This record gives sequence, C-alpha cells and structure tokens, in this order.
Amino acid sequence: MTDPIADLLTRIRNASAVKHRLVVVPASNIKLAILQVMCDSGYISNFKKFDKDTENKFPVIKIALKYDAITREPAIQHIKRVSRPGLRIYKNCEELPRVLNGLGIAIVSTSKGVMSDKQARTNHVGGEVLCTIY
Repeated sequence: MTDPIADLLTRIRNASAVKHRLVVVPASNIKLAILQVMCDSGYISNFKKFDKDTENKFPVIKIALKYDAITREPAIQHIKRVSRPGLRIYKNCEELPRVLNGLGIAIVSTSKGVMSDKQARTNHVGGEVLCTIY
C-alpha cells in the first residue's frame, strides 16, 4: 500500500456515505494519532486497537462513526487528504489552513506530534498538513 493515511480516510468516507456504524482498518501509530485528533474534535465517537488474535491476522483499529441523532447525517461531511507521498505539503504556523473559517479542522503532523491546526497555532509549530475535515 502506497498511502495508508489515504486508505484510512477513504474507508471512513465510504463507510459514512452508506451509514455504517463501524469501520475496521489496519493499525499503525500514525492512524491512531489521527483518530485521536478526530475523536477529540468530535468527528468520530470512539476507536479501539485490537491486537492479533484468532479473528484478525494482524492488528486492526475499529472506529465507531458519529451521526446526528435526528437527521442521521454523518458528522464528517467532507474529508480530504492534503499532503501525499508524491507531493508533501508543509506549512508554518502562520500559513496553516483555516477550514471553513475555523468550523472544520486540518490535521497536522508536527515535531510535537499529530494535532489539529488550532492546537498547532496555539503551540506555535508548523508541519505537514495531512488532511482537512468538516
């Protein structure tokens, strides 16, 4: 697999389009960090890593997607990969994108860890813009 982060985002996008409650993705540390930012920002309900067992031949992450209680609309309306293996996008803290004038988030990989664009501006650090969500 060339781009595991794009695979994660595509699986989440496809599952929310058909209103699945759970998504299962292969596990990695960067995916766990991205999902933690998404959970803290309220875009997914929860996630949990499961190690190798009889059901799974490799470690997986099960993600519980979040929907509106009344309209059943997904919390994630749009999710897009920004930086990719063929074209890395790096921004300093002043140049970090504001998604929908602050209503969405951009997930940034910094020297201090993976965080949202708002946290990166607060910590005055820049880094690689991984994806945008609203």
